[in-house]
Amino acid sequence: MAKEKEFHNDDVVLDIHDRPTLGHWIGLSIQHMFAMFGSTVLVPILVGLNPGIALFSSGVGTLIYILITKGKIPAYMGSSFSFIVPMVALMKTTGYPGIAQGTVAVGLVYLIVALMVSVVGSDWINKILPPIVVGPIVMVIGLSLAGTAATDATMRTLASGKTTYDWRYFVVALITLLVTIGFNMYLKGFISLIPILLGIVVGYVVAALMGIVDFSGVASAAWFSLPKFQVPFLTYHFHFYWGAVLSLAPIAFVTMTEHTGHIMVLNKLTKRNFFVDPGLNHTLAGDGTASIIAGLVGGPPVTSYGENIGVLAITKVHSVYVLAGAGVFAIIFSFIGKLSALIQSIPSPVIGGISFLLFGTIASNGLRVLIDEKIDFNIKRNLMIASAILVIGIGNAYLKLGQYRFSGLAVATVLGIGLNLVLPQKAASEREFYEKRTQAKK
Repeated sequence: MAKEKEFHNDDVVLDIHDRPTLGHWIGLSIQHMFAMFGSTVLVPILVGLNPGIALFSSGVGTLIYILITKGKIPAYMGSSFSFIVPMVALMKTTGYPGIAQGTVAVGLVYLIVALMVSVVGSDWINKILPPIVVGPIVMVIGLSLAGTAATDATMRTLASGKTTYDWRYFVVALITLLVTIGFNMYLKGFISLIPILLGIVVGYVVAALMGIVDFSGVASAAWFSLPKFQVPFLTYHFHFYWGAVLSLAPIAFVTMTEHTGHIMVLNKLTKRNFFVDPGLNHTLAGDGTASIIAGLVGGPPVTSYGENIGVLAITKVHSVYVLAGAGVFAIIFSFIGKLSALIQSIPSPVIGGISFLLFGTIASNGLRVLIDEKIDFNIKRNLMIASAILVIGIGNAYLKLGQYRFSGLAVATVLGIGLNLVLPQKAASEREFYEKRTQAKK
């Protein structure tokens, strides 16, 4: 019997297994690296870790993730924001050794859940995550980040640590956004595939002309700079910290909901079902293994990045080779001090301007799920589920239990799943209405 032909999405420029030419490959991969860079290095900066190690671990984590998912999922792994609060607390008590153990524990939780999924299967995914739940969750993933983008685009951080509104920031952000939209709409050929990269370059130049860019870090950086790896038994004495493990490990269940949401978005973009092939067990194992590696070299926990999913949606280049290339460049850049410092010098309004488009694109794909599935909002059940998810998720109505904080996205996801499972298909008033109409026809 002939082997069934593998699906190929002809509606995109490059599908998952399409390999670009070398020149195009480099440009497209660097574009993805720029998209994730700001957030990936921001996490270690806030916590007090080495940004170079975070960049290195994100690149290695991405390659490991692609390997474990059999090269079937175009995703990039970057530093996770969900663990910042407990990591800051641990940095003051245990230092990085405690954070490392917590990060490894997070990865182990992912692997345990992945093993459970491999045993019981993933058919339950479609039952608990129908379009009426998936669509709003995907919208929340994009829109819940809108505040971050707006802050980057308007607020300047003073030497005292306080922030103040700066109209120059907003001008740079708007110019970055508008030129990126222009590049998307009017460019042709290969250059039309790197609008995000071009937008960042133009925004950077404008920011420099307006005196926003700080070049001091670039000038003082060495050309070659070895990241200060933190390896247990080699660079620090190992001592087990139960408190650190218990502080970070439970949050893995929160980031799993975000992980699942990102897979939903990628399913829609690529016209595939990654819950089935390569399977949720492989996607969770890839994410978990990436975090374990990060914890063993000195980085924070990692997770799939919405910024890079936004790039996939805008460019319609879904090649896994491009994402792997971004991982390789991240590793290389972590050792080149000048280049790493140059990217770190990209001011926040440039990132904010790009984020307006990237996060908005993710949200729009959630709306497309509802439209494509013809979700009827005249039905109260659908209206109740979507409304609760959207407001709680976008408003970030987080749940705090002791030192654990569950984001609005996590709360909205769990609530949406719960409502979908317990609510009847029709409200009592709707059933009464249809019964009366049926009787009237008789």
